Amino acid sequence: MSELSAEAIARALVELGAVERARRIVVAALTGSTNEDARRAAAQGAEAGTAFLAEEQTAGRGRGGHSWHSPAGENIYLSLIARPRVPASSLAPITLAVGAALAELLASVVGDRAEIAIKWPNDLLASGRKLAGVLVEGQLRGSAVQGLIVGVGVNVRTRDFPEDLADRATSLALLGVPAVDRPQLAARMILALEEAIARFERSRLQGFLGTLARRDALLGKPVVVGEVRGIAAGIDAEGRLLVRDDAGEVKVVASGEAIG
Repeated sequence: MSELSAEAIARALVELGAVERARRIVVAALTGSTNEDARRAAAQGAEAGTAFLAEEQTAGRGRGGHSWHSPAGENIYLSLIARPRVPASSLAPITLAVGAALAELLASVVGDRAEIAIKWPNDLLASGRKLAGVLVEGQLRGSAVQGLIVGVGVNVRTRDFPEDLADRATSLALLGVPAVDRPQLAARMILALEEAIARFERSRLQGFLGTLARRDALLGKPVVVGEVRGIAAGIDAEGRLLVRDDAGEVKVVASGEAIG
């Protein structure tokens, strides 16, 4: 089974038919955070499509400053530089666009072993447990988007999670997916992210609403987001969570962590 390397991922991209342009791929044996690696490179002018991966992270992070469990040689930690032609004011829902694209990809890998669902705003669940996460960080100058770091983490081989994650996380291995070729999966992820970003440029979140509705992990369930409590009633075209309170009024939540 191939281990992660820039050469192996490049070969997989060619096998997938992605030969229209060369992509710079950087794979580290050990790094603090691939998002931080990508951020530094983007600030120095690295082109869109440059991808940073690592076998292990010492400071992997998720949304809201949460750490991301990043053991060596087991999973995929990937950060892609993007420079979407989108006003900064319209950028926030891109996290959900990326999540929707990644959910469809992982569903094709998992098959009928589990249902892949999207937990607003940035988690991907398999049978109710976290399989993957998305962290998008923007580099803005006024109203213009200078660059975007699209970070994703997918649990591939991990079977033993720390105690605080053991009842909340899962992996492709735990779901019974046969041995996964990580370079090929990484290549498929790069293409899926690129396609999602391009589609978001064209139609914003409209092109992803069907997937979001079909895979909404919170829909119809009790949730608490900050001071808002009620029943999750879907995700709107701006990427906001809709919550119907006890009085029947629908509250619109633009950001936060949904507890449900």
